[in-house]
Amino acid sequence: MLLRTFAVALVAMCPFLASQTAPQLAHPAPQVGRPAPDFTLHDSAGSPVKLSAYKGKVVLLDFWATWCTGCKVEIPWYVEFQNKYRNDGLAAIGVSMDDDGWKSVMPFLEEYKLNYPVVIANQDLTTRYGGLPSLPMTLLLIRS
Repeated sequence: MLLRTFAVALVAMCPFLASQTAPQLAHPAPQVGRPAPDFTLHDSAGSPVKLSAYKGKVVLLDFWATWCTGCKVEIPWYVEFQNKYRNDGLAAIGVSMDDDGWKSVMPFLEEYKLNYPVVIANQDLTTRYGGLPSLPMTLLLIRS
């Protein structure tokens, strides 16, 4: 009897619990067929990187972090893609999600020899890209 009462109470609380654990995002994640949210952030040399400046190119937008094992597997592929397809209009952009920013990223860039711009994400960018619930997350953006 006690177990049944507990189960009924738990079921009754589900809508309340769901509303507490699954907040609605202010900005939904990018959708297929819709333009990706624009951003301007600075790369490791301090130069601005503006996504909309890459219009007309296929952009490989990679959200990653230095501590992410899957990211470390993918990044050499992206370096190779950049070498092989740069002249065909591919442009890779790395977006680091490291909390301590350039402190972790600069040594990583030296070790992995990335041949494309890398920027550090901020909270606004993270929000506009749907919160980025897991890493790595790579988006392939079409030329338009």
